[in-house]
Formats: sequence, C-alpha cells, structure tokens
Amino acid sequence: MASKLLRQTLTKTNRTAAIRCFFTAASVASPSEYEYPTGITMKGVKISGRPLYLDMQATTPVDPRVLDSMLPFYLSRYGNPHSRTHLYGWESETAVETARAQVAALIGASPKEVVFTSGATESNNISIKGVMHFYKDKKRHIITTQTEHKCVLDSCRHLQQEGFEVTYLPVGSDGLIDLDTRPRIRVEPQMNGGGQERGIRSGTVPTPLVVGMGAACELAMKEMEYDENRIKGLQERLLNGIREKIDGVLVNGSMDRRYVGNLNLSFAYVEGESLLMGLKEVAVSSGSACTSASLEPSYVLRALGVDEDMAHTSIRFGIGRFTTEEEIDRAVELTVKQVEKLREMSPLYEMVKEGIDIKQIQWAQH
Repeated sequence: MASKLLRQTLTKTNRTAAIRCFFTAASVASPSEYEYPTGITMKGVKISGRPLYLDMQATTPVDPRVLDSMLPFYLSRYGNPHSRTHLYGWESETAVETARAQVAALIGASPKEVVFTSGATESNNISIKGVMHFYKDKKRHIITTQTEHKCVLDSCRHLQQEGFEVTYLPVGSDGLIDLDTRPRIRVEPQMNGGGQERGIRSGTVPTPLVVGMGAACELAMKEMEYDENRIKGLQERLLNGIREKIDGVLVNGSMDRRYVGNLNLSFAYVEGESLLMGLKEVAVSSGSACTSASLEPSYVLRALGVDEDMAHTSIRFGIGRFTTEEEIDRAVELTVKQVEKLREMSPLYEMVKEGIDIKQIQWAQH
C-alpha cells in the first residue's frame, strides 16, 4: 500500500522533475502512470477525480530530492542523535548538525541560533511565552500586530490572562510593517524533559525530519531565483487569466511585496463558501488551515481594511514548485465558470449591471 501511494504521489512530481531536469531515486521509482479514480465522494461532495492542488500555503508535496536525503535515516541510519556511545548515534548527530548549518545558511543566522521544534505553532509559543516568562520581572508589555497568525494572537491572549499587557498594532492596506531585531534574546523553556536543543526544547530530535528540512533549505537557497521567476510567471498567468474574463476581482495585499506563490483574491457579488464548494475540482482555501473551520471573514483581511462583504468572498490560491501551466489554465477556467454561475443567481450583480449604485440604496429594516 505504501509503495502504491508513493508511486501515485510521484507521478505528478515526475512531470515537473523532467522539466527541471533533475532525477533522484525517489523520482524514478516505479514510474507507472497513475490513473485517477472516478466518482469520488468525500463529505457528501462528488467529484470526477482528484482535484488540482493549489493550496500550497496549507502544505506542499515533498521534493523527491528531499525525500532521498531522508530515506537513509528511516531505513539504515536510524540512531538517536542524542545517543553518544555508538556509531548510529554519531551518524544521526552529525546529520542533525549538518542540517542545522543548512538552515542557518538560508536565513543568515548562526547554527547555534537554530532550534528544532515540532513546527511553527510550537516555535511561536516558545518565542512569545518563553521570552515573556524569562523577563517577567522586568518586561511585561508585548507589542504585536492584528494580522499575526492565530497561534501568535492566542499566545498573547494567554499572557494577558497572566497579567501581561498586550498592544495590537493596526497595519496598512498592504499589511507591511518595519521590523527591528534584537540579538541574544533569552527564553524560558516551555517543556520539561531531557534538555535537548540547549535546554530550550526538550525532546528527541527527529533526525529524518531535520535532515529533510536541511536539504530543503539548501535546495531553496540554490534554486530560489529560478523558482521565484517561474512561480511569479504562474501567479501572473492566474491573475491575468481571471481578470481578462470577469470583473470585480480584488487582489488582497500588496502585489509588489508579497510571496509570489500566494494570490489572495476577492470576487465581488459572490459568497466565498459557495465558491469554495463549487470549485470542488480545485483544492484551494479561504485562509489559514488553522482557522478554516470558521465561517467568519478572515481577521487578517479585515485588519487590512477589506470590507466585510469582500472579505467573505476571498479565495487563497497557493502556487508551488511543482505547479504547471496546464493546472493554472484549468484553475482559471473553473474559477471563472463558477464565479459567472454564482453571479447569475445574484440579484445584487444584476442590479450593478443595470447601472444601480447599490451602496446608495437604503435597505428597509425588518
């Protein structure tokens, strides 16, 4: 079963790998064609096959070269990096420190400043709570912004309950702020245990995952310019393709200073949840996966000054290394088709087409 799933996953990456001219053990393993199943029904929604994946800000496929770097530490070099008495432990420790240096090189840090955790939520909790708890006798005021990730805002609210003062700064319509960094900030550990990661984060470091992250950072540094140019072209292709066919499309955030793999659009006179449900052949979202269950409009878009109606209609398209032009063109076609279908059912859009300024209408109260 595992090998079948691997073949299915790699079929898609093989196509892009051929374009990019790289070949790895993972990318050439069992290159049989994967036939999409038909008539899939998930959560009451029937679709013809697996949808196009344009939700790269939620998660991304693993680059086969990254998987290649990880496999030995699952299959043969499986030692605990904190076991210092035998070869298996030494191999894993060396691999972890190599990965630490790879991450540091990408972000311009010292390897000693890199601490491995389970992910961004834990890292943000350590950074915010750890700093404030360490300096609690001297510093009890936190300044953050209204557009931060939910794990940041919730950590700040938790500290408010402990008596800390928190200021939530507004941002401009493009969401940009100027940051100054202060080196050598100390933190109080938030987990008790074996004192790994210089006592900041206890728990055994998962060598394969750390090795994969290091390899991914090294690849990102080598191929960043190529990836940025290619993905930027796909982003422009998506935006221009949609705007050429329908009006009332708003880009949320700055177009000049944004991650090129992200395109957050609002569609006037369309309800966002209806659009998401209609786009069942394209995997997209209306915001962070951590808040996707909420029916409220994105608090980030509201902080950017987007009005509530337009915030309710936002769709986030995520483009990645393995996204193809054919997928972008198909996404344009399906998005335009669904927006037009929903607008045909919208009395507000009908009024706008007739030249009525709906903002001037005095709606009766019931």
